[in-house]
Amino acid sequence: MSYLWILLAVSLAVSAVGWKYFIYFFSLGYGFAIAALAVTMVIVFAGAITPPTALLCAVLLIFGCRLGGFLLIREKKAAAYRRILYDPSLQQKKPLGVIIMVWVFCALLYVGQVSPVAFRLGNTASGAVVTDLWAWIGAVVMALGVGLEAGADARKSAAKKLNPKRFVDTGLFKVVRCPNYLGELVIWTGALVSGIGAHLSAWQWVIVIAGYLGIVYVMFSGARRLEIRQDSVYGEDPDYQEYIKKTPILIPLLPLYSVKRHTWLRA
Repeated sequence: MSYLWILLAVSLAVSAVGWKYFIYFFSLGYGFAIAALAVTMVIVFAGAITPPTALLCAVLLIFGCRLGGFLLIREKKAAAYRRILYDPSLQQKKPLGVIIMVWVFCALLYVGQVSPVAFRLGNTASGAVVTDLWAWIGAVVMALGVGLEAGADARKSAAKKLNPKRFVDTGLFKVVRCPNYLGELVIWTGALVSGIGAHLSAWQWVIVIAGYLGIVYVMFSGARRLEIRQDSVYGEDPDYQEYIKKTPILIPLLPLYSVKRHTWLRA
């Protein structure tokens, strides 16, 4: 499975942008690492690419480029976002060991997230009999997730232009308070589904599931941080209090309205 080492090397190289600014490990490094991994898989497995796996890689590439580009543009244009990004508490110098640990963890996580696609390609290249149906289903689910995330980001940007001081409760934000994170969960659920029927071994499933659970944890952790930040900004607003009482934080129809008390989600 030498291709895993290639993917890890690429993930480490791209996510190394976090050495410039720590939060980039989780933002720019994340988006562009996923895009780079998609391109790498196409190159490494050029002879094993099928229509559904080509679509899977294309969706990963689109997701990574869109997310990385969106975050880069937002950093350059949105003053409010820059204030959060360059908060003094985030600029405190981290111990070298912590930086290395986070860098390696992120790189491993990103490989784990794309591993269902990588294993499907690798097993196909080795002559295993795979079922394309689940690859098609996974790709469609992933594409829906990308659209959901992009729509949420666009809705928030538009709403903030109209009223920068008000929380966003329109569009997809009527369904859940973190629809962009919901989009991510849909994307990686689709990736997980694409591993079905790909002749994955037990150890391959361990990596796939670890990557999936890892990003689920990260999304809930991100929702917790956002909730705490929004409470500090809008906590005195009666409309906001009404909004958070009736709108689930992340999963539609799941009556989970707050995660800020769950300190185990701190990351």
